[in-house]
Amino acid sequence: MNRASLYSPCQTKNPFFNICFILKISTLSSSSSSSSSSLQTIPDSPSTSISNPLYHFLPQTQNPNNIVNLICSALKQPQTHHHLSHLQNHLKPLLPHLGGQHISRVLLRFQSDHSSALVFFNWVKHGLGLRPTTQNYCIALHILACSKKFPQAMKLLCELIELVRDVGASSKDDIFHSLVVCAQDCNWDPVIFDMLIKAYVKAGMIRDGFISFKKTLEVGFVPSVIACNCLMNGLVRLNCLDQCWEVYEDMGRIGVHPNVYTFNILTNVLCKDGDVAKVNAFLDRMEEEGFDPDIVTYNTLICSYCRKGRLGDAFYLYKIMFRRGVMPDLVSYTALMHGLCKQGNVREAHQLFHRMVHRGLYPDIVSYNTLIGGYCNEGKMPECKSLLYEMIKNGLRPDDFTCRMVTEGYGKEGKLLSALNLVVELQRFQVSISRRIYDDLIVALCQENRPFAAKSLLERSSQDGYLPDLDIYNKLMESLCQSNNVTEAKVLKAEMVCKNIKPNLITYKALICCLCRINRTVEGESLLKEMVESSLLPDSEICRSLIKGYCKERDVAKAESLLRFFAKEFQVFDSESYNELVKIFCQDGDMAKLLKLQDRMMKVGFAPNSLTLKYAIHGLWNATRPEKDNLLLE
Repeated sequence: MNRASLYSPCQTKNPFFNICFILKISTLSSSSSSSSSSLQTIPDSPSTSISNPLYHFLPQTQNPNNIVNLICSALKQPQTHHHLSHLQNHLKPLLPHLGGQHISRVLLRFQSDHSSALVFFNWVKHGLGLRPTTQNYCIALHILACSKKFPQAMKLLCELIELVRDVGASSKDDIFHSLVVCAQDCNWDPVIFDMLIKAYVKAGMIRDGFISFKKTLEVGFVPSVIACNCLMNGLVRLNCLDQCWEVYEDMGRIGVHPNVYTFNILTNVLCKDGDVAKVNAFLDRMEEEGFDPDIVTYNTLICSYCRKGRLGDAFYLYKIMFRRGVMPDLVSYTALMHGLCKQGNVREAHQLFHRMVHRGLYPDIVSYNTLIGGYCNEGKMPECKSLLYEMIKNGLRPDDFTCRMVTEGYGKEGKLLSALNLVVELQRFQVSISRRIYDDLIVALCQENRPFAAKSLLERSSQDGYLPDLDIYNKLMESLCQSNNVTEAKVLKAEMVCKNIKPNLITYKALICCLCRINRTVEGESLLKEMVESSLLPDSEICRSLIKGYCKERDVAKAESLLRFFAKEFQVFDSESYNELVKIFCQDGDMAKLLKLQDRMMKVGFAPNSLTLKYAIHGLWNATRPEKDNLLLE
């Protein structure tokens, strides 16, 4: 806050200024929907009237009119904490009378003693369990700011903002108005309004910070360039680019001189806005203001050019940096390498990487990841592996992103065995392998119909604390069952139960379908009973597998009984299962049994369809064929 253009009314000797300031405060107070001295967002402590003249006949420690004097006397003692605690025990009848106005009066008496004021304020909050009013907070803030206790003031300001965060907009405005109005009664420092803007930005309430900035200008305060930069940074993060330029224009209008950080922020705004063509003109304006672009300016521009694929412009700036004595750093080189990799020029990016190392810069994990990602996209896995080992040799531990890129790269090339071997090697180097990498590898192996390799990886990774979830177990279960390895699948199910992972419909379906497919339908039906007891309802696919299994084993009675059971108990009416049963009767050519079956099934709720009729016609043909053959022989 610019103190050259604004003085505290308690310090200035210009009476005209005091009158103008008070008039401005009065205007603000009258325009506000609520008085800053009244409690809006934070309720005042319960307070009773103390105008009763009979109070004067009471002892001092029982007279509500004497509560402020008693507290102040305790605060003036050497051991303040002890005396306040002692006073709290002796003033229990008076404490209900302690309200927001009393707290303000005590704070105002200790304007020159911020330590005692803060002790009292904390005693009110924590010792008495009362919530101070917005006015109480603002007086305490003025005292701390005027005493140059800025960290404590910022902490208290953030606390106040948090208290009123979830209430209406008028209550949020009340913080600013209360700060202004409280300046009538106590010493103050304009820096508190800078702090309010920064506190809003720190709390992520950027729009409230912008509103406070505008109100600061309305009352004639001049914020500092630091507060303006802080607000602009917040607006950029929120992508409020128009408001960012508005702040910059207001800075010029009120005489706040920008610094190099201001121009770096605005350079970033230009790049985010996508209007890179205006950058050169802006750089010229920056130089006219007497500021030379620094490393942040150049990096912002280079990153923007690389994102837009304008590598020619990016490398032009890279050369200009050397001419102007600004040495490129890791960010500069990594951005250029990323731009080259994005265009498929990984070899050139690798050459730039070596140039960076030769100039004395030590690559970080981002630099390595950029190159590794480029080689992975081109399927050049030996180069990726070489860079990975180079990282480890240089003392850089590959992160999850590095490991995922390389394992996925091997997967895309169909070299899952190489990916598995790499994981084993990384574990030897004590590189942490994430759950996601294990999940992806197990799923990939299952998709390639290599369930035993997936199970082996699962067992090995379990030793490192990896515990797959139900979905991964089901993927492995389905892969085992698809290759008819039902014994291993049942062992896997038992392992799930031991690890408190409850099998679901997918688990049971894979097992039941496999058992029915390999003529072990009775075991499949046993699993059906188990899943029903676990409150899992079967679906039409399970019904179909069991019916087909019994039909294949020529146990037609059991198939029909089970079909009726599914219809009655679970309302599963699978026409394919019904037709499978019809097909068996038709193959035998016993039309009488077929008609009886149809009657029984229709009573349950099954209706014949076109496939049913097709099977029936085929059955009739089979039934009459022997008679036709005899006629032909005669």
